[in-house]
Amino acid sequence: MSQAKADTIPAPLAGPVQWRASVAVSPAFVPGTNSFLRGKNQEETRIRSALSSGIRLDFSFNPASREGMLYPGLYQGVGADMNTFFHGNLLGTPVSLFIYQGAPIAHFTRRLWIGYEWEFGAALGWKHEQLQYNTAVSTSVTAHIRAAFKFHYSVSDHMILSAGIAATHYSNGNTSWPNKGVNTLGASIALTYLFNPYAGDTPAPSAELKQEADKGRWFYDITAYGASRKRVVTINNAPQMCPGRFGVAGIQFAPMRRLNRWVAVGPSLDIQFDESAGLEPYWVQWTTGDDIKFHRPPFGKQLSAGLSAHAELTMPIFSVNAGIGYDFVNPAGNQRCYQSLALKAFVTRHIYLNVGYRIGDFKRPQNLMLGAGVRI
Repeated sequence: MSQAKADTIPAPLAGPVQWRASVAVSPAFVPGTNSFLRGKNQEETRIRSALSSGIRLDFSFNPASREGMLYPGLYQGVGADMNTFFHGNLLGTPVSLFIYQGAPIAHFTRRLWIGYEWEFGAALGWKHEQLQYNTAVSTSVTAHIRAAFKFHYSVSDHMILSAGIAATHYSNGNTSWPNKGVNTLGASIALTYLFNPYAGDTPAPSAELKQEADKGRWFYDITAYGASRKRVVTINNAPQMCPGRFGVAGIQFAPMRRLNRWVAVGPSLDIQFDESAGLEPYWVQWTTGDDIKFHRPPFGKQLSAGLSAHAELTMPIFSVNAGIGYDFVNPAGNQRCYQSLALKAFVTRHIYLNVGYRIGDFKRPQNLMLGAGVRI
């Protein structure tokens, strides 16, 4: 490997950018996480297995660029999958459209390495309208979230075979109810073709470039988001679904410490207004079902404020952020302990789009977090 000098480093998307196409298949087991999957459905049958297959197209940065040298082997792209659960009358055959990113974790030989990969997108075409007791999926579109760890073997300069394990989660983010979701756990197998493999020696970053990239520093993320959600309230010890959808808006201020080029950690101040929060004390007596009514709570009774701890995988273009927090100001009926998972897609160096999901007590869906942010 040759050492690249700073004044000769090309832009990351300057040629030769490496393009790849893949075909993939994922046979999987479906855990019985809700009654619908366990057999409380029209066919009175346990839904146990799933199979997805599809295509992917991605690219890697020029290996001689700053990003190519600091994140060797990193790739990102778009994909599409066809998914079956072998019970089309119950769940349909949804199609997933997603973006993804992956990178090596460790090389064993020049040809063999292990890496991670994540996917985030939407699954379209779930069957749900006529199923009265479908507690798994209640919308035709859900989120598609997948994480995989795979071994990769370079069969030739143009061909890579990969195999490993993958976990997938499908959920509508509480935008409709019921929303128990569907999960799968299984294998991930792919065959990848490289259109233009890099022919030269892969440059190594200079000591100065690595030192600068791994230098600890603070940055500050300010994220604003919104969403809509459904809400189940408990009246006289009986749960009832509120008709319609409710608005959610929030803001996060997160000072983050970058430990190296890959990982950042830090706290966050989280403030969220939820139009559906704290309704029970304002119930209008004798109203129920689709006619249930509430007096509007004061603004402060629907506001939460909490502190959370975050860890973030910081890569070019995308960052994946996971957090766990506790609300010190909390509307009646809400869980104080909350968790979040978010994908940040950077459209410039400082501006990003945010797609996230917040749950309570590690199991209760709360709301999506769709918005944008600025990194200072």
